Amino acid sequence: MTDEKKPEMSFLQHLEALRWHLVRSALAIMTFAGILFCYKEFVFDNVIFGPMHSDFLTYRALCKLSHVTGLGETLCMQSISFSLINIDLSGQFTTHIWVALIGGFMVGSPYVLWELWRFISPALHEKERKYTTGVVFFASILFLSGVLFSYYIIVPMTINFLGNYQVSTLVKNTISMDSYISTVTILTLIMGLVFELPIVIYFLTKVGIMGPAFMRKHRRYAIVIILIIGAVITPTSDIPTLLIVSTPLYLLYEISIFVSKFAEKKSKE
Repeated sequence: MTDEKKPEMSFLQHLEALRWHLVRSALAIMTFAGILFCYKEFVFDNVIFGPMHSDFLTYRALCKLSHVTGLGETLCMQSISFSLINIDLSGQFTTHIWVALIGGFMVGSPYVLWELWRFISPALHEKERKYTTGVVFFASILFLSGVLFSYYIIVPMTINFLGNYQVSTLVKNTISMDSYISTVTILTLIMGLVFELPIVIYFLTKVGIMGPAFMRKHRRYAIVIILIIGAVITPTSDIPTLLIVSTPLYLLYEISIFVSKFAEKKSKE
């Protein structure tokens, strides 16, 4: 006795299904955003403005590492010498809402990815679903890893360098709150997406666009691009800082080669 096939959904039915996945994702984000909105002291003083404090975890760890490795004060961050101002009447309130929404998206990202997977998975074959069972888990771990890497490494270095940079001692750095928070959130979101590289490579390999041989062949170019990215997102000019940022990105590339090899092997099977 053969199994009956489910009737194919029309285009409008697909849109309706997608709409409900998006609605549930939006509700999850709004729920987390509402919780974060209620704890503004912790969110702003301890998280958003954390890299402005001289006793921030990253500053203490890098300074200790610098002394242990014999680099002296090379990796020790300067004290933050700039102050933040708000120049809009509704600036602090709108910033409070914006930060809560961004935080809600980051915290709720595993659920959002799960809803996206629920929409895509019915279109996959049984074997494809089997080999991609853990995609939501790994995508969530990679995204959150990128967020943490940015928050504890890239953001403190960027803030410390740009906040203390002066073209003249006659010019004091008084930075708008909007500029500071935009820098923190944009860098964090970008790195969260960059860390999804292995997942992207997996699907590109499955559709035949990418492969491990291609990635190995062009490894040298990838290293140059990674160093350029590291230099751009961390404007400090010292080599140790560049290596601290670039090394995890290079490891991510090597992991992507392994993931591509695994996807290619499964496709051949």
